[in-house]
Amino acid sequence: PAVRRPDMAIARQVLCLSAFLSLPHARAEPIRYSVAEEGESGSVVANVAEDAGLAPAQLSARRARLASEDGRQHFRLDRGTGRLVVAERLDREELCGQSATCTLPFELLLANPLQFFRVEVAVEDINDHSPAFPEEQVTFKILETSNPGSRFPLEGARDLDVGSNSIQAYSIAPRNEYFSVSFGSRSEGDKYVELVLEKPLDREEEAEVGFSLIAVDGGSPPRSGTTQIRIVVLDVNDNAPVFTQKLYVGQVLENAAEGSVVLSVVATDRDAGPNGEVSYQFSQAVGQSHSSFAIDAVTGEIRLTKPLDFEAAENHELSVRATDGGGLSAMCKVLVEVVDVNDNAPEVVVSSFSSPLPENALPGTVVALFTVRDRDAGANGKISCALEDQLLFSLRPAYKNYYELVTVSTLDREETARYTLAVTAADAGSPPLTTTQTFTVDISDVNDNVPVFNQTSYTMYVRENNVPTVLVGAVSASDADEGPNAKVTYSLAPAHPAERPPCSCISVNSENGQVFVLRPLDYEQVRQIEVLVSASDAGTPPLSANVTVRLVVVDENDNAPLVLYPSQDSSPASSELVPKSSEAGYLVTKVVAVDADSGQNSWLSYHLLRATDPGLFAVGAQSGEVRLRRPVTERDAVKQKLVVLVRDNGQPPLSATAALSALLLNDFSDVLPDDLLIISLVFVSVLFLASMAAFIARKVCKSKELKGGHVLYGTGNLQSGLADAAAAGTLPHAYCYEISLTTGSGNSEFKFLKPILPSLPPQHSGMEGRLSPPPKLKKQRKLRLPQSGNGMFQLCFSLF
Repeated sequence: PAVRRPDMAIARQVLCLSAFLSLPHARAEPIRYSVAEEGESGSVVANVAEDAGLAPAQLSARRARLASEDGRQHFRLDRGTGRLVVAERLDREELCGQSATCTLPFELLLANPLQFFRVEVAVEDINDHSPAFPEEQVTFKILETSNPGSRFPLEGARDLDVGSNSIQAYSIAPRNEYFSVSFGSRSEGDKYVELVLEKPLDREEEAEVGFSLIAVDGGSPPRSGTTQIRIVVLDVNDNAPVFTQKLYVGQVLENAAEGSVVLSVVATDRDAGPNGEVSYQFSQAVGQSHSSFAIDAVTGEIRLTKPLDFEAAENHELSVRATDGGGLSAMCKVLVEVVDVNDNAPEVVVSSFSSPLPENALPGTVVALFTVRDRDAGANGKISCALEDQLLFSLRPAYKNYYELVTVSTLDREETARYTLAVTAADAGSPPLTTTQTFTVDISDVNDNVPVFNQTSYTMYVRENNVPTVLVGAVSASDADEGPNAKVTYSLAPAHPAERPPCSCISVNSENGQVFVLRPLDYEQVRQIEVLVSASDAGTPPLSANVTVRLVVVDENDNAPLVLYPSQDSSPASSELVPKSSEAGYLVTKVVAVDADSGQNSWLSYHLLRATDPGLFAVGAQSGEVRLRRPVTERDAVKQKLVVLVRDNGQPPLSATAALSALLLNDFSDVLPDDLLIISLVFVSVLFLASMAAFIARKVCKSKELKGGHVLYGTGNLQSGLADAAAAGTLPHAYCYEISLTTGSGNSEFKFLKPILPSLPPQHSGMEGRLSPPPKLKKQRKLRLPQSGNGMFQLCFSLF
């Protein structure tokens, strides 16, 4: 509801009252309704328009509204229907408290003409509150001597509800035999609640009594409230202390430290407070036994004041008195037994011990003999021996308390050179005492390992022409033995016992295995040397091992190229025939050279060093082919001299020269009148003889193939012959030509198709140099001869 100023509300109330009193049409009896509390807002109370005899339309037309004396609007009027509805939640206890009735009066006011209707709404109570005690727990202290029938008042519970919804009864839960509850009203109307003692209390039987007091109202369903009642029974000194035992027996070890607790005596007093507080003290001494003990007056603990001796007294008897605060007392006896302890450890006495032990000792070899003893008796004197974690040794009982330490398997010094054996002797005491005897067994070496090289084979390198006694490497071998058995010496050994001694050009240092070459080596004579090096130890008997040492001779550039063709020792020098009609690129000849070195030292290159006309010829740097650089002209000299430089690829490079000459001719007739006559005669003779021999052989073997225009090929194995001759140093320089004889003209022609000169393959056992094979000729050489028939020949000749 809206907030209104107090003076305006009072003025409005006075105005309404005066108007009501002066209104002739006001009803004398109010309209009464009832509604249950806690109803929801908007709940319908009744149709007040119908009960007032008004039509709903009049309510709006006459501006009907509700007015109350306190200004609070608990209800509102629905003008459309004339219904009276709850405006807010109604709480009867808040509005009317503990009043037996709760009525809310207000007026229904209408205007034009002014008219009032008195309305009263009774708020009916519902059971929405539970009984509640002022305290959750109430404590009473009652003497155990209180008489039955004694009453102990309680403050009752409160219930905000009224009527039958208020508190109707009290009860105790759980029920007990000591108390009941009394509930009622006195003459002046006050209600009371009391606890009534039904049976005498005994604090010693039950020091406290607890239960719940429950208040129940009359609602439906009923509600209840609970408080806890705690009854503390007050003591009266009517009980003397009582020990839990008449005789206490305790045991204490003879080595127990000062202050150790022997045992505790316990006396209980059923009384409480000072009457139940018990103190302890020794009553009397029996043989002054108490001088070794002290008792705690509060806890009853008996402690040692000095160490005990089992041999002096095996037990002690004590008397203890317990007294409560009221003077009542009781007594008990305490018997303390002294327990002997295992205070002597076993002893190990070694009779014999062998160390070092050879590694070839047989299983069962005795290493040590010892005995064990313990000065304790009984179980404390029983001894057992054990060897810790050893697989190669074991203990073997001998006689009584004697034991032998023996080997159980073969030993290997190289695997383990020293064994630390721990023999533990333990008695059967509790806890057991132990003694550990350590045996350190050193294993002596036996020559049972051969030297082992660090490589399966060795490869060492030395350059040819080396200086004498040059160091080229070292071999190394180790021996797993020690001392003299591990001292390794080196020597050269023959491959087989029956063979002759090893090469005298190699020596091995006997101490450190260094390998020396004693004299210079020549790569062209020997490429590698293999020797056996033996490593022997100094054991008895000595053991040895062999390893292969391969000495590889590295080539040096110490051989100049050797010109094979054209031969440089012939007199006069050979001449090459070159037709003047030849074009540029015409193959004149090929310089062939070899180098006895290997690798890049044998790689040859060819260069034109000098020439009659340097611009006419060119030399292939890799092939050695001499070709025309340009076509031959009439101005060129007929006889051309050339010097070709052959150089290897070594550092520094070595070289050789090849001198050759060439004749520039129109045909063969041009050369006959000159100084070439002798050469021509020789050439023609050799050519004729070779041609006839080849022709006859060819005709006999394959007569059917001898027809015009066919070609005959030689079948000789020139390559193998060249290789053999080169190895012997007498390589012939052969040139072969295919000769074609044709018919139909006054002259026949020799066609020099190609020189047949195979290249020399590299020899793995000799020089590693390589020769470039001469390429095929692109131009044909033609030599006109007088016609002598048809056919074709293969003409070969050699220059030495």
